[in-house]
Amino acid sequence: MLNVSIVLYKHAPAEIAPLVETLRKSKVVSAIFLVDNSPVKQSEFNELDATYIFNNRNLGYGVAHNIAIKQTINKSIPYHLVLNPDIAFEPEILQEIATYMNNNSKIGLLMPKILYPTGEIQYLCKLIPTPFDLIFRRFLPDSWTRKRRARFELRDTGYDYIMDVPYLSGCFMFLRTDAIRRVGMFDRQFFMYPEDIDLSRRIHRKFRTVYYPNVQVVHNHAQESYGNMKLLIVHIVNMIKYFNKWGWVFDKERRQVNKEILQRQKC
Repeated sequence: MLNVSIVLYKHAPAEIAPLVETLRKSKVVSAIFLVDNSPVKQSEFNELDATYIFNNRNLGYGVAHNIAIKQTINKSIPYHLVLNPDIAFEPEILQEIATYMNNNSKIGLLMPKILYPTGEIQYLCKLIPTPFDLIFRRFLPDSWTRKRRARFELRDTGYDYIMDVPYLSGCFMFLRTDAIRRVGMFDRQFFMYPEDIDLSRRIHRKFRTVYYPNVQVVHNHAQESYGNMKLLIVHIVNMIKYFNKWGWVFDKERRQVNKEILQRQKC
């Protein structure tokens, strides 16, 4: 019923083994793909109960996941889970999500409640971003942007009820395969960072994209680009590509979708 892909980069097999074990305990998981973008192959991954795919180069996050998603599409598996390697959860939640998706055929993408290891909520339900939200805000003091960030991250919702959200994080994307068939996989032009925004909004055009807080996962989110200049440059370059695709100032769809989401929030 469900295929899972995890993209690796310089990860040790011991880091990934607990997550593979968790997935194998779930009754709904059919296949697990470990797609490795590392420069050096690690044969120990073949000892895990998963299909190990070594790319011999860093293809980027979305493109690497596409390798596994293609297999899900070709084999007509109903669902595909795009999963970060730094996620932890109870295996039973996958059955609950699959049941909910089965009962709500208009949902193309679902994300559960995401927590830090401390138990705090990660605010990963977002509006479709403007250039200020993704680029310029990073260079301003937090006190100047706090109110706008809260609006962008829909914090006033409390994150305690099911809601439709146009931008859901790529750390845990429970995808309906039929939705991917219709809108396409991750856009190959994005090496990393905005590929989840792009895919979320494409799915949101034709299906529901849902935040489902009835189950939760823990994400050890590092925000690496904030402390790494090379990754920060990669981040900015790919954000420029994103806005070149969708529009910088003039993005009618962004304006309309965000207006609808905020109006719904007030109801």
